[in-house]
Amino acid sequence: MEPDLLNAFTEVVALNQLQEEDIVPGEKRKCIKASSLNDPKLEALQKFLIEWINTTLKHEHIVVKSLEQDLYDGLILHHLLEKLGSLTLEVENIALTERKQRLKLAIILKTLNECLHLEESKLKWSVDAIFKKDLLSTLHLLVAIIGHFQPELAVPPNVHVDVVITECTLHGLKTENEVEYITKSREAAEDASKAEIFDELLKHAPEKLDAVKEVFLKFVNRHIRKLGITVKDANSQVHNVNLAVDLLLDGGLLNTPINPEDIVNQDMKATLLILYCLYCRYKTKDT
Repeated sequence: MEPDLLNAFTEVVALNQLQEEDIVPGEKRKCIKASSLNDPKLEALQKFLIEWINTTLKHEHIVVKSLEQDLYDGLILHHLLEKLGSLTLEVENIALTERKQRLKLAIILKTLNECLHLEESKLKWSVDAIFKKDLLSTLHLLVAIIGHFQPELAVPPNVHVDVVITECTLHGLKTENEVEYITKSREAAEDASKAEIFDELLKHAPEKLDAVKEVFLKFVNRHIRKLGITVKDANSQVHNVNLAVDLLLDGGLLNTPINPEDIVNQDMKATLLILYCLYCRYKTKDT
């Protein structure tokens, strides 16, 4: 059978399975299209995650071969969280019945979601999806675990898949296609790490904030002398926004998403981020 025809047939079978399930009106479900399952980037990510789990849990003599097949009952996730987060979970080590497995998984995911500080609306997994061995949800879950507990790991970047979204409406099933990213690009990951640096600074080392602001202000004032402007306060001088925009347009960069309204509203983190971008781009010209 031709590959395209085989993929189409597989998706029809998957859709029919969804129709046979009890999907309530308004509910949406996602699944990876068959055409993306053999994507080399997706395969590389799955291999990376399997090797990471097996290495992490080597001393527990646990061997994972399939992400969705081996993680659905919560056993592997239980060991991972205890190993990575030193968390003590009040669950049975081995749950034999389906009811107990689902209950165990629910407790584990509730604990994990609290650790990640994610709102329920932003979660890309659920107890139901993981328990039903949904690959997409399982991948999102594992990538989030690594991002929180071991952010230094070089997860394969820019992994995305074609997904089909099925929604149950009063008139039957409605489907649409879209592209979903599972891991970020290198650039996006670097941008996120910059934001995290200032989060840590503002939260855990506020005593160093004045020194950082002084470095940035000296840098800014060196570049705007010709305009007859002197910046004395990074918090409240609103014309800093116009200055930053002019410099960014001149340099052709802003590699960290920033809302200009945050600058105007005196959001210190946003101000530091935009000044940091400018500083990294132009600091070599000061020497």
